[in-house]
Amino acid sequence: MSEARVVTEADPHFEAEVPVAIIGAGAAGLVAALACHAAGVEPLVIERDAVPRGSTSLSAGLIPAAGTRFQRERGIADDVATFAADIQKKAHGHADPALVALVSRSIAPAIEWLADAHALPFSVVHDFDYPGHSHRRMHGLPSRSGAELVDRLRQAAEQAEVPLLTEARVTTLVRDATGRIRGLVAERPDGGTERIGARAVVLACCGYAGNKALVRKYIPDLAEALYFGHPGNEGEAVLWGEQIGAALRDMTGHQGHGSVAHPQGILVSWAVIMEGGFQVNLDGARFWNESSGYSEAGVAVLRQKDGVAWDIFDARIGGIARQFEDFRNAEAQGAVLAADTIEELAARAKLPVDALRASFDAVEAQKRAGSRDAFGRDWSRGAPLAPPFCAVRVTGALFHSQGGLAIDDAARVRLAAGGIVPNLFAAGGAACGVSGPEASGYLSGNGLLTAVALGRVAGQGAARVAQAEQG
Repeated sequence: MSEARVVTEADPHFEAEVPVAIIGAGAAGLVAALACHAAGVEPLVIERDAVPRGSTSLSAGLIPAAGTRFQRERGIADDVATFAADIQKKAHGHADPALVALVSRSIAPAIEWLADAHALPFSVVHDFDYPGHSHRRMHGLPSRSGAELVDRLRQAAEQAEVPLLTEARVTTLVRDATGRIRGLVAERPDGGTERIGARAVVLACCGYAGNKALVRKYIPDLAEALYFGHPGNEGEAVLWGEQIGAALRDMTGHQGHGSVAHPQGILVSWAVIMEGGFQVNLDGARFWNESSGYSEAGVAVLRQKDGVAWDIFDARIGGIARQFEDFRNAEAQGAVLAADTIEELAARAKLPVDALRASFDAVEAQKRAGSRDAFGRDWSRGAPLAPPFCAVRVTGALFHSQGGLAIDDAARVRLAAGGIVPNLFAAGGAACGVSGPEASGYLSGNGLLTAVALGRVAGQGAARVAQAEQG
């Protein structure tokens, strides 16, 4: 990658000037652009790839929000305070309380605005629970895929005639002697560069999980893990932040996942576990409390022999998971094995028959008793598994970092020495998230929560700065 630099110039000059420059065209950047446009300011979105995809496209595209009309349509009573409490409980009380309050109150209006102003057809996932959420509050589009989410956001930006500069990689931020960001330098694939001035800049270029050096520094347990994020997550926002003296927070926080089909490399929904399934290692034995969450599952699975495990579930659960495009793709590529008996399933998966049967029988006994097992998993709500039974070979992966630039209530970047950079904003993975410093603090959907909520806040804030400076 090109070195991410910050240069200071006494009197910067640029080839072009825009009111607001947004770096990155994933969910955070595109939502910021739509919010900026709605406020009457035309932003420029700068994207390194030929077509906007980003980390959003690799996700299930689900956004948690409380108190939405989509929940009410399903009879789900939820509220912001409960949502905020769930976020903080999963983060073990270590998430920034002000940031938790900001995103939990901002996300429902953001989703309804995207639905109303830009016709994104959201609905709530109503047929299974996600770990850590006390209510069903995951909102997604019909395909339940992040690819659809980013595509629809891009189409909305195109319909709003928001300029999008693709195949342009921002390498440098330019500031003046006062520390205010005055613009940037973008590099083209042919080596050419463009200097673009801006009255406000939004960093929406995600996190650092694609930067091996930074992962080794902050998340050493996953330094050699499969990286399942976008290759563009190389940590520019962090590197720029370090150079301007920005405050960084919760840099060890991250989202892992312990259910990526191997070797196919396809995400398998955690619904296969939460609806009554379980995981075993190559010895056919369970090894942890799967209901803890899919993020911490990444390390749990990687600690097993060969860094793999098997998801064990049944056809009923497979039917629930099939609403996700990824699961359908996994089936199409032969990752999902099926059998009429546990013994046949063990043979197909090449697992020890007696051990898998013992694990299965123990789980089913816990379900019948409605009790908690030795790992701490509560089986009182687990439905019995019935033939045909299913299995998927999975591995652990690193999806994205959760630590990043500390921000204020307007998504402006904070300085470690105190104060803010008044015209520099951060959203999504570029900003510190609400998961705290540990993988176990990641609540399902936290990534897109901060992408969409902070994207809108940052876009609105950048528009205000641009308008004020214009006079």
